[in-house]
Amino acid sequence: MRPSLILRATQHRTPLIKFIGKHNPPKTLDHTPKPHPASPTHSLPDSFKTYRSKAQQHGPLGGQGHASPFQAPTSGIMTYGRIGGTPGELLGPVEPKDGEYFDRNDLPKRFWRAQWTEEEIEAVNSGGAGLFA
Repeated sequence: MRPSLILRATQHRTPLIKFIGKHNPPKTLDHTPKPHPASPTHSLPDSFKTYRSKAQQHGPLGGQGHASPFQAPTSGIMTYGRIGGTPGELLGPVEPKDGEYFDRNDLPKRFWRAQWTEEEIEAVNSGGAGLFA
């Protein structure tokens, strides 16, 4: 028998939050679109089409030369918009700037990954039981 479940079933649940007074929503709400207070232009776009032509998300979303991912490519290179439309070999060599590294092993030796010892590998493989046997 589970006495806590029986006790819980017999008691009435009362919420811990108590609201004071009656909820009175405002009688009139202004739902007209307004520009965001942090907007750089402080104005609304004329239409979604004009907004979309100027919008940026990892590059331009619309405009001249914009290919749809559902259309067949016109050239031999498969392009989806302007992102990834150029093969990497045409972009030229990529070199890290001063203070940037592509791999941890390019850093000084104190920042390298620690090398595992044979004892640590054996402890992991045995689940730690080999340390106490």
